[in-house]
Amino acid sequence: MKDNRRKNPFAELNKVDVSKYVEKKGRFNYLSWAFAVRELKKVCPDATWGVVKAEDGSPFMLTSCGYFVEVWVEVEGCMLSQVHPVLDNKNHPIENPNAFQINTSIQRALAKTIALHGLGLYIFAGEDLPEPDMLTPKEIDNILDLAKGLDKKFIDDLRKNIDNAKINSNNYEKAINRVLELNKGDKDGRSKWCI
Repeated sequence: MKDNRRKNPFAELNKVDVSKYVEKKGRFNYLSWAFAVRELKKVCPDATWGVVKAEDGSPFMLTSCGYFVEVWVEVEGCMLSQVHPVLDNKNHPIENPNAFQINTSIQRALAKTIALHGLGLYIFAGEDLPEPDMLTPKEIDNILDLAKGLDKKFIDDLRKNIDNAKINSNNYEKAINRVLELNKGDKDGRSKWCI
């Protein structure tokens, strides 16, 4: 009997470009479960998946930490699973989720479990890193005070980057140095914000 399995389905799935299907929600990138399933089945038509059920048959688990779902995906004999908390659209746990919120978490877990097999894995890189701290009011005042002599567009961009945490505790010193460079006469860089 001939074995029709691919030698390395992960490598094959990892080569699939799904960037045109990526959606941005808040500060997170997402691959819709529907696109993930479609692209998976194009490469691995025999792939299967399912939801792990709790002892009482429900499609979620309640622990002392909150509600979770678990989804498994099997690709050519390799079964991987993903346990996923039931989260809101800001990635905060939901204390008393409804059926829609549980289903949404199941679909997110499905997309992530497919990614464990290689498809779109790059999308999730870095999502588990801690969120940097916002600047303190003192730090905001300091950087804006240093930027007073620069043009209005630059200062508006600076405020926007502070508000959306692109300038944060992790890159504050670099941002200060950039403002100081611009104050010293880097005329070419005045219209650009890059840290």
